[in-house]
Amino acid sequence: MELVHAWATMRPTESQSGFRRRLSPLREFGKYLNAIGIDSYVIPSNYTGGKSSFIPYIFTDEELIAIFTEADRLNRNKNTPNRHLIVPALLRMIYFCGLRPNEGREIKKTDVDLDSGILFIRKNKTHRERIVPMSDDLRNFCIDYNEKLKIFSPNSEYFFPNPDGIPYSAKWLTQQFLSIWERTQPVQYTTRVRVYDLRHRFASAVMMNWLNKGADLYAKLPYLSTYMGHAKFSDTAYYIHLLPTNLTRSNAIDWDSFLELIPEVSPW
Repeated sequence: MELVHAWATMRPTESQSGFRRRLSPLREFGKYLNAIGIDSYVIPSNYTGGKSSFIPYIFTDEELIAIFTEADRLNRNKNTPNRHLIVPALLRMIYFCGLRPNEGREIKKTDVDLDSGILFIRKNKTHRERIVPMSDDLRNFCIDYNEKLKIFSPNSEYFFPNPDGIPYSAKWLTQQFLSIWERTQPVQYTTRVRVYDLRHRFASAVMMNWLNKGADLYAKLPYLSTYMGHAKFSDTAYYIHLLPTNLTRSNAIDWDSFLELIPEVSPW
């Protein structure tokens, strides 16, 4: 135990999340040794301290319509003169393709094939590359946007460039999104939302559509996992927790098997 604790010390250059990721395999290894009969110390689940638990917000259809409608109403801005062109296209790409926000922000022109309607997502969070198809509606929207892009930023290698020709920052996109969200809400509201919640809504919408069609969700989920670029099947299974209660009672899901795939959640 002393040896484990000596190694399991947070390093000066390590973030809280990085610390948790480093200790997680060691904790699982200790559990494995105990399972095969070798007495071993298992790091307590709350050893790494507090973890912020942000519950994703799942937008309703009405809220999504309001978000995109408000985005389309954006005016020119002297600091970001092409904001009114970029934000509507970028938010649509993130949602309708289920992208991580940075995958949309940082996508290059050469990785957007408007002839075939295909996006090439380069190595990112999970160090995996993948091909993502666009719907016809999104492809047509991007074709119109691209014609304007040829005028306001013909030399940039990025599909959504800022005035300097490089991707906008995550902070900038968050500010634009929250400003849009605020204008769609009543005067007083406390709902916390993120751009990333568009990706959560995409995954939930896909699974609900499968359930409504009576599909075998257990067989379908690997396709969604690949499409979204998840490193582990359990990362996709996580989205089941975001489904409405009545849908999670569907016989299309082998719940006993899924419970084994979803990672342990500890009360920090």
